[in-house]
Amino acid sequence: MATLSDRLDHLLGAKAAASLADAFDMHTVEDLLRHYPLRYATQGQPLTEEAPEDGAHITVIGRVTKADLRPMRQRRGSLLKVVLDTGGGRGVDVTFFNGDKVKYVIRPGVRAMMSGTVDYWRPGQWNLSHPGYLILPETDDEPTLTTVRGGGDLRGIAQSAKGEGGVDMSFFDREFVPVYPATAKVQSWEILACVRQILDQLDPLDDPLPANVRDERELMPVGDALRLIHLPEHSSDIERARQRLRFDEALALQLVLAERRHEVSGRTARACPRREDGIATAFDERLPFELTEGQHRVIGEISADLSREQPMHRLLQGEVGSGKTIVALQAMLQVIDAGQQCALLAPTEVLAAQHYRSLSAMLGDLGQAGELGAAETATQVTLVTGSMPTATKRAALLAAMNGDAGIVIGTHALIQDAVEFFDLGLVIVDEQHRFGVEQRDALRAKAKSGFSPHLLVMTATPIPRTIAMTTLGDLETSTLTELPRGRSPIQSKVVPRRVHPNWVDRAWERITEEVGAGRQAYVVCSRIGEDEDDPARGRGGKAADTGKEPPSTQAVVDVFDRLRTGPLARLRIGLLHGRLPSDEKDQVMRDFNAGEIDVLVCTTVVEVGVDVPNATVMVIVDADRFGVSQLHQLRGRIGRGAHAGLCLLVTDAAPGGPAMTRLEAVAATTDGFELSVLDLRQRREGDVLGAAQSGTTRSLRLLSLLDDLEVIAAAQELARALVEQDPGLTGNPGLAAMMHAAVDSERLEYLAKS
Repeated sequence: MATLSDRLDHLLGAKAAASLADAFDMHTVEDLLRHYPLRYATQGQPLTEEAPEDGAHITVIGRVTKADLRPMRQRRGSLLKVVLDTGGGRGVDVTFFNGDKVKYVIRPGVRAMMSGTVDYWRPGQWNLSHPGYLILPETDDEPTLTTVRGGGDLRGIAQSAKGEGGVDMSFFDREFVPVYPATAKVQSWEILACVRQILDQLDPLDDPLPANVRDERELMPVGDALRLIHLPEHSSDIERARQRLRFDEALALQLVLAERRHEVSGRTARACPRREDGIATAFDERLPFELTEGQHRVIGEISADLSREQPMHRLLQGEVGSGKTIVALQAMLQVIDAGQQCALLAPTEVLAAQHYRSLSAMLGDLGQAGELGAAETATQVTLVTGSMPTATKRAALLAAMNGDAGIVIGTHALIQDAVEFFDLGLVIVDEQHRFGVEQRDALRAKAKSGFSPHLLVMTATPIPRTIAMTTLGDLETSTLTELPRGRSPIQSKVVPRRVHPNWVDRAWERITEEVGAGRQAYVVCSRIGEDEDDPARGRGGKAADTGKEPPSTQAVVDVFDRLRTGPLARLRIGLLHGRLPSDEKDQVMRDFNAGEIDVLVCTTVVEVGVDVPNATVMVIVDADRFGVSQLHQLRGRIGRGAHAGLCLLVTDAAPGGPAMTRLEAVAATTDGFELSVLDLRQRREGDVLGAAQSGTTRSLRLLSLLDDLEVIAAAQELARALVEQDPGLTGNPGLAAMMHAAVDSERLEYLAKS
């Protein structure tokens, strides 16, 4: 008998186990049984006196009376036109598209089983197109089939039902036969044969899920689910088994996050209650605009968190331009009033410098401590980046170390050992998905011994609720949905360059008109130069690999040269990309901010955080090379002032194709939450966890992170209750084991540290 933890080589033999290990990294019984079927082959309905419905799946047995090889009309290759006599004078027309390959097997006189989809090619006349087939013994009275000759699902079924005495034909009586994710070296029927062998030896399983939970949710025992997911008797078995195993996956994830949440609640932070006589109040009194209701609400939530002695662990998400920066600044000032420092971690030097400029401008003399004319309650804002001149960097590091700097802004340079803080009380991570967990941990560790800093994670990429619950379930979530007063609407248009090349000329004219009216524009490209791969390809903007050479894209340096000597020659044009020296990048952004550059030709370095209210037009070249969320982020750089924004998506994508459909969807709405769901649906859901899956091919097998909200919510409630009662799950070893079995260790480590 076998248990879930038993090694496969002890049960299947060294050769079969080695094949599974090489192809799927399977080593134990549980690894194999959690390799769920991709779909189920059905035998279809037997042929009756009445004509079958179009699209029906049927299985027929008969003798081949005719097999003619004919050349295909429209392309190279041949068709094998077959007539199968099923008895009673009824002949079934069958077409095989690889005629040359099957003509030696399917020939007049042989007896065969064929299973496929009914296709009516004219009224009253139908055939089976390229069905699965199996060559049978001459009569039902003959001995068991010993040699498998066939194709498609029927061949696989026969191979999996083959034993020492030949093929067990009774297996063809099953209504549903599993078809597995397979490789060229390990085929589905081989996996099925291994699964059947293991299930025959499997001991009864202890169920890790409490009986009352199973009863409440009407879940079958895990042992039954693992059997029926592979060998169902009825269609209802499949869904009931999936229902149980789907819940297990959700619970495994939520247990990880619940344990993380419990561990964070046991840490100690310095309480930072709001003061009425400090810099936060002084800043509020100077605000030249009214905050939105949403901003007031979120500021209140964060303020309450900061006032406690447990570290805040909060996600702040919102639409592009929803005012997250002002909310983050309010939090920083409350912490400064408590005598502690704040670190703002940005993903790029461009964005770090942008934050430094914008926060300094917002604070005015409140951010000029140590300077002549500074306000009484002022603090100091300091920027630390890796490319700063040595003397400037040394002064910034000293301000962080001695506590003069209340706000320290930087990139990954803040994580280096040389950076020390006097008393770090709050860490703010902007664009959370761009940092590894080790980087966030390293910054968190710079607080005074015995205390954990408060943590605020910001993202301008809206996250659907189910995704947030699954990947960030240990964070409390605040969401900004309203745009601040003064933000103008953005209109987006797709410019199909292939179909209407003159529309591209009109795009450059539109930029010229806007600049003539005193405004500015962006032109965004997907890559820098000829020797660089398209960076947008890995960001959800590339269609599935077809094996064909992708269409060429326009490099930013080429577009810059073409525009300044061509359609925009009379305008002041700047160039910005990631390979420029940091001081040059900073100068270009300063010039653009100051209005000394009319048109900024750039890569995605402007994707997040860049705030130039006077910019009203953005032309995105090769827009099909960007993902939905990335396009939405880029578009958010315009319309940030009093004038409406216009975003033009230039593309060579084929009309009606998936890339064009995606661009049209982006142009049709500015709702970031709607677009984030669209973006995720167009990608494999397993990629949702991003870096969580780096280096592994495993993913969530049954749980849909977009559609299974009720399952995830129920699993979260149960996981939190279980961990509250039994931290570490020491009293529930089965649940702990299930957690590690259902979710691979690399993702567990990632989620646990997030």
